[in-house]
Amino acid sequence: MAQNNVFSSYGSDVKIKERNILKNVYGWMAAGLGITGITAFAVAGNPTIMRMLLGNTISLLLLFAVEFGLVIYLSAKIKTMSRNTATFAFLAYAFVTGITFSSIFYAFSIATIYKAFITSAAMFVGMALYAQTTKKDLSGVGYYSSMALWGIIISMFINFFFKSAMLDYAISVIGVFVFLGLTAWDVQKIKRTNEQFVNQMSEIDIHRASIYGALTLYLDFINMFLFLLRIFGGNDN
Repeated sequence: MAQNNVFSSYGSDVKIKERNILKNVYGWMAAGLGITGITAFAVAGNPTIMRMLLGNTISLLLLFAVEFGLVIYLSAKIKTMSRNTATFAFLAYAFVTGITFSSIFYAFSIATIYKAFITSAAMFVGMALYAQTTKKDLSGVGYYSSMALWGIIISMFINFFFKSAMLDYAISVIGVFVFLGLTAWDVQKIKRTNEQFVNQMSEIDIHRASIYGALTLYLDFINMFLFLLRIFGGNDN
């Protein structure tokens, strides 16, 4: 969930062509979500693979370790990666996430999954549009959302032992608002990077910033989707 601000490392203020990087970011994010969704659906439809995943804790832990490692790798090395390496790492992360997401088809109904996805998409688009058009500085929103995220992580760890349904619901609701705030903040950061620095960036730097931005917004969307899934799927189990 941690996100480094790679966007702050480029040049000085310059007036440039409109939303080049942001358009690239949305394109790569959509590609990542598409790979995740297709992979999850395909794996969920294969009983042999699902038995291996759900019946073997080590397999799931290994997949989570690979996911975490890819996020850390991308965040730490993005400014020195080649175009192909950055692209492959991001798409590989989306693919591995799709494998782990296959289990949601066994935990929740299709109707619940669709409802959570459509709601997440609507919320994400709304916040992205707001961030692109508002003149308000959303740095404060990003700061408090980041602090609240740590509170959520700690609360989820505590509730792992207490297993309180009420606390779980509260965490999920707060989690949705936290990632709405992070979405708005992240979109505004990418927009400002494009407005200020894109003319001074090489093609490879633009690609790196686009991939990193796609990863950032992908994580915002995925986490929002997971919290909404928990809210809508309370009666599925």
